Amino acid sequence: MTVIKNDTALLERVDREKREQKVVELEGLVGGLECVVINTEINHHEEAAQELLNYTGFKFKEAFKDTHFKTIVLACEGSADIMVRSRLDDLDPFTDYNRNPRSYRTPHTRMETFIFVTTDINKYFRIQRDRGVEFTTSKIKDYNQYYYVETKPSKYTGISFGIMQWKTELKSYRRKKASNLEVQLDKPNDVYLNDIHELDHVAVRVRAEDRDDAILEFMRCTNYTFDMSIYVENLNSITNVTRLTNATFALVFTSGIASVDDVENAGPTEQFIHNYGVRPHHMAFRTENIEEVYEELKRNGLSFMVELVGKRDQGLKQTFSNMSPYTLLVNEYIHRYDDFKGFFTKNNVTLLTKATENQ
Repeated sequence: MTVIKNDTALLERVDREKREQKVVELEGLVGGLECVVINTEINHHEEAAQELLNYTGFKFKEAFKDTHFKTIVLACEGSADIMVRSRLDDLDPFTDYNRNPRSYRTPHTRMETFIFVTTDINKYFRIQRDRGVEFTTSKIKDYNQYYYVETKPSKYTGISFGIMQWKTELKSYRRKKASNLEVQLDKPNDVYLNDIHELDHVAVRVRAEDRDDAILEFMRCTNYTFDMSIYVENLNSITNVTRLTNATFALVFTSGIASVDDVENAGPTEQFIHNYGVRPHHMAFRTENIEEVYEELKRNGLSFMVELVGKRDQGLKQTFSNMSPYTLLVNEYIHRYDDFKGFFTKNNVTLLTKATENQ
């Protein structure tokens, strides 16, 4: 049985990775998050995009179709984009990660890929291949407005990491020979949606025994680094934050403290993994006037698994929606007050983790 008592071993590996990145000249080569890719079942493609339009500040950017995908891109000022797509063929390398009791009926549905920017993709690709990173292609792909490479799906997280370099200031994800995709989408005019801003973080559920490896793998593929962890012993859960200096987006890894064979008593995090597999659990959006937004979202049909948690004098307030049937993702809405310097508080993490018990 794996039992994580503290972060000592992880921090030693983090320091080694940082030193190695400096030696091989990877340090500073990868920037912030440019886009996340959510794949859906093809019959839920527009519903998934419409749901995000309804309940976030994101707006329609473009839609297109090529040989392999139908794609809808949503954008919000100051944020990484959200690419909602569905496959038009059976070439899905993520399917094996969806064969779980509550996800097998939607074998193509998950947040699949996190795409980061670089200023020198040739240098990045050369360094990472020499370090043993496995990519889906043997060469850098030329996708019209950008160059692109992508790692193979991770055995620890079931996600892949894309690295892109824009060729021009005209930033479109449309690939060569793609055609326009006609979609019936409508952005609501509700004023409160203007208070829901950029993608603040995404939280990925990983097994206790894979916690350190998952974090180091992400560091190895990007310039993000481990920042902090919060242990919730009574729920057998650790929330781990990775961040990049001056970037707005953070990637969070939530794992068990101990691997447990008894699923019923494993705690919410390990139970979720049993039911849905390793995968992103929620995406969080920075939110102003969060009390009003919370009430308006409920009035407009979004259901929640927990009420607002946290207080101003504690630094932040947060809440979780119920899981979307179209993306298998939860929306988190988060507001940090005043000069709050932390990322989370143990009180809020505990309450939010407990709220996921019935998933």
